[in-house]
Amino acid sequence: MIYRLEIENFYSVRERQVIDLTVGKKVPDQPGRLIQVHDGSEERAPRVVAIYGANASGKSNVLRAIAFLAWFVQFSFQHKARAGLPYQKFQTQETVNSATRLSITFAGPEDPLGADASRTCPYVYTLKLSPRSTGEDRVLSESLHYRPTGASRLVRIFERDASGTVKAANWVGLGRELSVLENILRPDASIIATLGQLNNTLALNFIQSANAIETNILVTRFERDEIELLTNYAQNPDLLSALNRDIRRIDLGVDQVQILAENGGPVATFSHAGLNVPIRMVFESHGTQQFFRIYPTIYRALTIGGIAVVDELDVAIHPAVLPEILRWFSDPDRNPHGAQLWMSCHAVSLLDDLLKEEVLICEKNANGATQVYGLGDIKGIRRDENLLQNYLGGVYGGIPSIG
Repeated sequence: MIYRLEIENFYSVRERQVIDLTVGKKVPDQPGRLIQVHDGSEERAPRVVAIYGANASGKSNVLRAIAFLAWFVQFSFQHKARAGLPYQKFQTQETVNSATRLSITFAGPEDPLGADASRTCPYVYTLKLSPRSTGEDRVLSESLHYRPTGASRLVRIFERDASGTVKAANWVGLGRELSVLENILRPDASIIATLGQLNNTLALNFIQSANAIETNILVTRFERDEIELLTNYAQNPDLLSALNRDIRRIDLGVDQVQILAENGGPVATFSHAGLNVPIRMVFESHGTQQFFRIYPTIYRALTIGGIAVVDELDVAIHPAVLPEILRWFSDPDRNPHGAQLWMSCHAVSLLDDLLKEEVLICEKNANGATQVYGLGDIKGIRRDENLLQNYLGGVYGGIPSIG
């Protein structure tokens, strides 16, 4: 679970924005909606995070921050050297020549080497990237800390400075790897991604954790290649079975989806009640196609206890279906491993199904910079007030200014 995110000089975010999802023990809960951030903590955070705001307010950029960090930890070593990292700074001369800083706080195994994953504790990963005045990206600092049970403060796992010097806890097991690491560590690659090339156990564990973040956005919003999507369904019968169960439950008019082999490749067909012949995917409604495309992301997160980061989940999906998808994350049978959903959307009707702690608002100031705040940060908002009516009335901000 991610429960704190800091973003500075990243796309439309100029000044540091702190997204803190934690709520205290006195805040009333609804079953499955707010869960313990890690073992032994009295603080809780939502399993669903819905981001609202006008077009171009920065909603997608909040999701990009999570997606970029997951990409950097996994793939930056394989990325072509000096090719530029896949992100933008706030587009003014001052900020292009300033550092970018991202920090994420999440629950991870109390045993970082993976021998015992039964208990969790807080971790903080922080990345600072150089100005782009030289035209190249460099890591100014990168660090990973955690706070195991009994520790009064965060404990260093590793730290790396702008020169590439690495300091790590003895138990990380670098030993003779350290000199090899510092020789191959590029200024534009993550120490975790680099250590993964050396088969370091700690690095491989955290690469696996980053891989549990499933997203449809990095630089731009993307959809899986159709052949890749269909192959995934064809090779995963549990996924296809789950899709058929849910597609019937939410009444999209589809009785069964089948993946058939045709001309050497997979083809999806959709059987409808009352029709004698299945319909090919290309002739299905946009909404059904969108559900079919996004379902593997949701299913994987729920199955492994991962994090689904979905830009514009509501695109072409009926507003009556969206609350059902959100309910899956609070259902202990559907979500036994504590998966989390971060999403941007415009479907204001969904506010009737959300708690104030589950809603973030993005708004741009007069300088075009994104400001992010939660409804839970606004004093005086009651649990029983009409979030939908007040949002549309402009009480919370984050709506278009027309005229």
